[in-house]
Amino acid sequence: MNPLTRLLRDRRGNAAVEAAFVLPLLLLLLLGVVEVGRLAWARASLDFTVQEAARCAAVRTDLCGTPEATRQYAANRLAALDVPAAAFTVTPGQPCGVRVRASYAYQFLTVPMVAKAFGSAPTVAAEVCRA
Repeated sequence: MNPLTRLLRDRRGNAAVEAAFVLPLLLLLLLGVVEVGRLAWARASLDFTVQEAARCAAVRTDLCGTPEATRQYAANRLAALDVPAAAFTVTPGQPCGVRVRASYAYQFLTVPMVAKAFGSAPTVAAEVCRA
């Protein structure tokens, strides 16, 4: 039998070749799911922190009596995401009470090149007003 014919009929290693084609796509899908989950967690955490800061500013004036104290309180509560106090805006004396806003650029953890591919990282924002 011709060595070339024997090589073409040999089926050993098919699984390795198929895995080489499919594995990168599966890993990319897995990392995408992880990043979407982290983004949803960041959004929910920011919403909760803004609500908690507005509640603190409206009710606990000993702890959050000034806008700067409220910003620092919110930043401390959201330390897991490393959001600075400057990302929070506190506006007291609104018709609805104390307005707390927060906005920051989400940082991808597993695939930082995704931000480069889409131009920029998504901005996560939240706002609440509490009397």
